[in-house]
Amino acid sequence: MKAEVINPFLESARIVIEQVIQVSPSTGNLGIKDIELIDSHIWIQVGMTGQLSGDIIFGIAEQVALKIVSAMMGGYVITEMDEMGQSAISELGNMISGNASTILSNQGVSVDITPPKLVKTEGMAVLPRKALSIPLLMEGIGELDIQVMIS
Repeated sequence: MKAEVINPFLESARIVIEQVIQVSPSTGNLGIKDIELIDSHIWIQVGMTGQLSGDIIFGIAEQVALKIVSAMMGGYVITEMDEMGQSAISELGNMISGNASTILSNQGVSVDITPPKLVKTEGMAVLPRKALSIPLLMEGIGELDIQVMIS
């Protein structure tokens, strides 16, 4: 897996987070890590097909996800990840992935994305073991981990 594959997702995530949450995220360290679906985290999986195929996983601690959803809803405080919150956080993953696929298309790489789905810890068996991973750090909110498993 080439490290440059993650760049369109990183660029897209920065743009979407700045627009939707009004926070300018900073980038953590790029690395390859084992996929571990940790309890009390929200996991959004978006599949990719075409010239690149695989999965993008967005990992967010539930408390961070609540802050993100609150920001997406204009500051209305969300205290539990209900159906509306799950829909909003899934849409964030969809927006990031959709913009990344547009960036890839502009680079001459044709891809399609699947609708986002929330992954439960028991869904871990279907995921590859290693991913290219980079955290986005959002001041006052927390961390969004982008994990890319694309061939």
